[in-house]
Amino acid sequence: MSTNPIRIAELLLDMRNQTGESPVWHAGEQSLYWVDIPAKKLFAYRMADQSLQQWDAPQMLACISPAKAAGQWVAGAETGMFMLDTTLKDGMGFKPLATVDHALAGMRFNDGRCDRQGRFLAGTMLMDMGAAVTVGGIYQLDETGSLLKLLSGFITPNGMAFSPDGATMYLSDSHPSVRKVWCYDYDTASGKPHNPRPFIDMAEFAGRPDGAAMDTDGCYWICGIDEGLIHRYTPAGKLDFSVSVPVPKPTMCAFGGSDLRTLYITSIRPGNAPQDRLDGAVFAIHLSDVQGYPEPAFLNNPFISTNEETPCA
Repeated sequence: MSTNPIRIAELLLDMRNQTGESPVWHAGEQSLYWVDIPAKKLFAYRMADQSLQQWDAPQMLACISPAKAAGQWVAGAETGMFMLDTTLKDGMGFKPLATVDHALAGMRFNDGRCDRQGRFLAGTMLMDMGAAVTVGGIYQLDETGSLLKLLSGFITPNGMAFSPDGATMYLSDSHPSVRKVWCYDYDTASGKPHNPRPFIDMAEFAGRPDGAAMDTDGCYWICGIDEGLIHRYTPAGKLDFSVSVPVPKPTMCAFGGSDLRTLYITSIRPGNAPQDRLDGAVFAIHLSDVQGYPEPAFLNNPFISTNEETPCA
């Protein structure tokens, strides 16, 4: 584990996103992708020429994962899961994959990603967080196109990540009244989580648990939203160190860069943020002693238990 407890994130892009979320590193393109949820936009930043590209979507995009085909992404949006196509000349393709039957009006998908085998999992939430109702669930899109409801009883499901061997799933509820992270045994053959148990009680630490990432040591990185911090926890749930972010609301982190030793961080820009503040920007921190994993591609090797990672290509 690290011996240096003090690290500071640096500005990468002054985006001023309303709700920047779901950063994903595309190794084949050497590019960072992410979304701005209320703006209904997908972004890509190309490291080679430092160019920025954006696409508009007909619905709010909340979480994305790369698909095997070039330019294709699977996304959790408002009414279901969709396949995005960024290769078109006129706009972005937006093909329905599965429709979700929300418990209430005013719900959408929130945090999500692919498991190590390529199944896409994402949680739903009521956008009115003040209502604090436990109508959120965790859904999985499998290789048949079926949308399966795996878990229920969440207010704001968040912090999804998978251990290096794929056999443990991490999941949080970031609502202020909950602020907990659990781990589940995850059957890599069937894609079913079971045996939930407490992992972190964030009431003991600064911030609410938001988006997360996993490193090759099996350590869990999670944004401490409202407190401007990224926390790294050991597999035993012990706080190892924290990263300071120069805005109060970091939302999600992701490993990237040519050696997967850079942590990229998205953030929220509240409506009352001063003009001279960096809220909504994208940040980066370079970690010479920590490395992440490539994000698995959607339906990479469905229902085959393996520890191999397939980077976007």
